[in-house]
Amino acid sequence: MAEEYDFDVIVVGGGISGSVCAYSLAKEGHEVLLIERGVEPGSKNLSGGIFYSRVMEQVFPNFTDEAPVERVITRNTLSFMNEESVVNVDYWDKRLAQPINAVSVLRAKLDPWLTEQCEDLGVTVMPGIKVDELISEDGHFVGVRAGDESLRARIVVAADGVNSFLSQYAGIRGKEPASHLGVGVKSVIRIGEEKVKERFNLSDNEGAAYAIVGDCTQGVAGGGFMYTNKDSISIGVVMMLEDLKQSGLASADIHDHFLTHPFIAPFLQDGELLEYGCHLVAEGGKAMQHDLVRNGLVVIGDAAGFTLNTGLTVRGMDLAAQSAVCASKVISSALAAEDYSQAKLEAYVSEYEQSWLGKDMETFQRAPHFLETTKEMYGDVGKLLADTFFGVYNLDLTPRKRILPVAWGAFKKSKMSMVRLVKIAINAVRAM
Repeated sequence: MAEEYDFDVIVVGGGISGSVCAYSLAKEGHEVLLIERGVEPGSKNLSGGIFYSRVMEQVFPNFTDEAPVERVITRNTLSFMNEESVVNVDYWDKRLAQPINAVSVLRAKLDPWLTEQCEDLGVTVMPGIKVDELISEDGHFVGVRAGDESLRARIVVAADGVNSFLSQYAGIRGKEPASHLGVGVKSVIRIGEEKVKERFNLSDNEGAAYAIVGDCTQGVAGGGFMYTNKDSISIGVVMMLEDLKQSGLASADIHDHFLTHPFIAPFLQDGELLEYGCHLVAEGGKAMQHDLVRNGLVVIGDAAGFTLNTGLTVRGMDLAAQSAVCASKVISSALAAEDYSQAKLEAYVSEYEQSWLGKDMETFQRAPHFLETTKEMYGDVGKLLADTFFGVYNLDLTPRKRILPVAWGAFKKSKMSMVRLVKIAINAVRAM
């Protein structure tokens, strides 16, 4: 009976996926409760990232004009970093701004804005509430329990992050293995709007994003990142948890080492540290998409492992948003049919698999394994590139060689065999 339920849907987690799901369901006229553990949405998120935002324009028309975004990313740089050198592949393209392809965001600003959009459509938002467990009756999940309070709903959506305690409590998803997780350490450093433009060679609201491998993680599988906000820089490292443990290094020390690199330090000079934090991130790719539906329960966003690191791009927020779009469509259909069974909700899996989300996860399913196991990417490859370019630009008054003999000479000095180098190249093409 209708009076048995407090809401049609309870969404747990006020991040990107939770807010988009709640908004989309409320737009269809459903009664939705959005519960967020932080004192306000965004308060416990490690501050932002690069948001490939075209999916949001489908949910919120004029998203990039109205939402509190920082900069429009028109410059993407891939960097191979060694102890005393960096080789950059620097790509700038005005077409990335027309239409806008990606923006930098600070989640402490974006998440509250998303919540406001939800509230405007009638979503009940409860911040500062920790959900302790799911309520189960006759094999169906019918609500949540927080402290002494119980709230009932026809369907519960778990959008509670990479650890997804709700999924673990439900017994449908165990604790993720270390090979599926990474550790991210990030700083946000204010240098002022004019210095951001000057140091990154930017115009107006344009932004830059760097993806970095090599000395930034001191040989640990993973990478560094640096991108521009309006008047600050977000910078840090993400490392595979399993490899980090084996290295014996501390994530905070690796982060600090990266920030003092002679290539990086000038970008940050005289900056003011605004924020510093550490967070687990999903790194398992397609292998993490399993057991996402039960009777009365749907798992979305980071809780479902929807992140994708191809080595060239690191994506999470756009994938989370699309998983929410797919879930809300199926949940709305289930509510209309008054059928909240697993069989009905399984359409969510088909929905995302048939969308660009599922196809992208399939296309790049080999990327996590390649990035974790190809140790040469974090040292030898960068050194080979640097030695090759050093041979080209170091005019030491000896006769010059063409670039092929220079590259061959650098290769002979490296630790890699030709067989291994070819294998890395083939695997890179397959993975990326």
